[in-house]
Amino acid sequence: MQRTALLTILFSALTFGLAGPAFAADTARFEEGTHYERLPIPVDTREPGKVEVVEVFSYGCIHCKNFQPVVDAWQEDIPDYVDFYRMPATFSQPWEVLAQLYYTAEALGVTEQVHAPIFAAIHDRGVNLTDPDLMAELFEREAGVAPADFRKVYSSFSVRSRVQQAHARGLAYRLSGTPTVIVDGTFRVDGRMAGSNTGILQVVDYLVAQRRGESGDASGE
Repeated sequence: MQRTALLTILFSALTFGLAGPAFAADTARFEEGTHYERLPIPVDTREPGKVEVVEVFSYGCIHCKNFQPVVDAWQEDIPDYVDFYRMPATFSQPWEVLAQLYYTAEALGVTEQVHAPIFAAIHDRGVNLTDPDLMAELFEREAGVAPADFRKVYSSFSVRSRVQQAHARGLAYRLSGTPTVIVDGTFRVDGRMAGSNTGILQVVDYLVAQRRGESGDASGE
C-alpha cells in the first residue's frame, strides 16, 4: 500500500514537472547581477495586481527584429496574471520617429498588421521609414489605412505625448540597449546578461514566477 502511494506521488511529480507552466522556472539557474539586474528605484506598473512584462524595442534594431518570433511564441502561453506590452526605445532622434510610428499603429488599432512588415521594410529592403510618406504607404498597403488618416494620427498630440512618456520611462529603466525586458518595474534583462533571445525569456519566466510568489497568490488565475 505504501509502495503504491509512493509511486503515485512520484508519477504526479514527474507529470507536473513535464507539463507545468514555463513560469515555474528553476530557481537555481539564474542569479541577480549575472543573468538580470535589479533597478535601483522601482518603476510604477500600469496594472497593480498583475506581473508586468515590458519588451523595450526599436524598429531600428536588428536584434529586436530577430527577437520578435521568440516573443510572439512566448506570448501565446502567458497566463492572465501577466500584463505584457511593448515600449519603443528613444535613444536617438531617428528612433524617436520610429517610436512615433509604433504609437501611431497602436492608436489606429493596426499593430498586428504592420509590426512585422515595418521590421521587414527597414532591415530586409532598406526602406527609410523615418520618411512619413513611406510610412503612410506601408500603412495603406498592409492595413488599409488612408494616408490622410495616418498623417492625422501620426502628428497628433496624443501620439507625441506617448513618445515623451516612453522616453521618460526609458530613463527610469536605465536602458542601455535593445531588446531589453523589464519585469514588474523591478528587474531588467537583456541578451548580454541572458546569453540569447531565448535566454532572455527564460530569465523572464523565472522572475515572473518569483514576483508571483511574492504576491502570495498562487492560484494562477
